[in-house]
Amino acid sequence: MSYFLRKLGFYAVALWAALTLNFAIPRLLPGNPVDILLAKLQQRGGTVSPETRKAYALLLGGDDTGPLWSQYLDYLKNLARGDLGVSVSYYPAKVSDVILGSLPWTLVLVGVATVLAALLGVLLGAIVGWRPGTWLDSLVPATTLLAAIPYFWLALILTYLLARVLGWLPLQGGYDVALTPGWNAEFILSAVRYAILPALTIVLASIGGWLLGMRNMMVSTLSEDYVLTAEAKGLSPRKIRRSYAARNAALPSVAGFAISLGFVVSGSVITEQVFSYPGIGGRLLGAVTNNDYALMQGVFLFITLAVLGANLIVDLLYGLIDPRTRARH
Repeated sequence: MSYFLRKLGFYAVALWAALTLNFAIPRLLPGNPVDILLAKLQQRGGTVSPETRKAYALLLGGDDTGPLWSQYLDYLKNLARGDLGVSVSYYPAKVSDVILGSLPWTLVLVGVATVLAALLGVLLGAIVGWRPGTWLDSLVPATTLLAAIPYFWLALILTYLLARVLGWLPLQGGYDVALTPGWNAEFILSAVRYAILPALTIVLASIGGWLLGMRNMMVSTLSEDYVLTAEAKGLSPRKIRRSYAARNAALPSVAGFAISLGFVVSGSVITEQVFSYPGIGGRLLGAVTNNDYALMQGVFLFITLAVLGANLIVDLLYGLIDPRTRARH
């Protein structure tokens, strides 16, 4: 029980530190979202008074003329209410509405692709590592080559071959624009069809790392004493591979999977940009381009929560999978 309490305490402190950094970093950057929004208003012929500026500052998440500690307390209070401010890029839309509108697209696309890449890579790595030096080892340089190709270049190659030349898949977008988004079969099938090409790009670019890591860990695990003891006892190769070698070799991959799963929320900015996919990565890029600090702060907050949450879950599962991690040294 003390192991789990220590982990919960550590992540609580990490969350507070992340929230504090999320508050501080945008305020250290040049520019001000209030001034950016008021500049747009002046370009349209509007007048700006001190009262107008204060009203816009409150609208965007708080009064920025007060002391820093007061702004920090207002920031925490707004977070507790779920108020992330108003987006300058999508004004007058709230930051939470912008994020929640694009987050499901990224979670489904990048989440499913990450899980598939991890499962296929670990499974193939376990098979290749069980019999190193065979023809199966040729999978390793092939997948490593795919991982070494620049991400955007691989996306462009697949787009050219599968969409432009063969015409099997749509070129870009998240769904057929002629359809109305909704929970109906026609729209869901269209969204799945449009997601195949970007998902394939993510899987091909990611699977090499999982395969290589699992293969090397599998080869290393086969020389451990407990594996040699299991072989001496006459256990079947299948049982040794599954219950002894693969189970222990996969532990580092579990930690890596937690980090990858946490960063699913951030999406794949390059992939979404190449395929014009309506995910959170495109929103983040737009926020950076337009100096939309409120939206950047909101996206970073969701990324932080996802990474910490994923790592917390895996840390707790680690304690159940491997009792050695619960021992205090």
